[in-house]
Amino acid sequence: MITLTENAIKEVRRLMQQQQKPDLALRLNVKGGGCAGMEYLLNFDTEKKEWDEQFQIDGIRVLVDAKSMLYLEGITVDYSYDLVNGGFRFANPNAKSSCGCGTSFSV
Repeated sequence: MITLTENAIKEVRRLMQQQQKPDLALRLNVKGGGCAGMEYLLNFDTEKKEWDEQFQIDGIRVLVDAKSMLYLEGITVDYSYDLVNGGFRFANPNAKSSCGCGTSFSV
């Protein structure tokens, strides 16, 4: 299960409206890198690929590839409007540690 908070939903919708493309989905995945070993990636996509899991969260289509899902099961994605450290935040129950900026983690 993937959870988007109310603030994350609001920000994703705002960013999707800026794209002005129908059928956009939020793609959430991970890749090796960052200061803790794995990085969170958020972007938009229009196609569900063969190995993707698809979720509907408050009208937002969310895509996660099967490999990333191993690391993201149970994650909550939030958005902070803080002036200095604003942005997307990740609360991942699978992460053993994360970096100070919160965009990378280790398992």
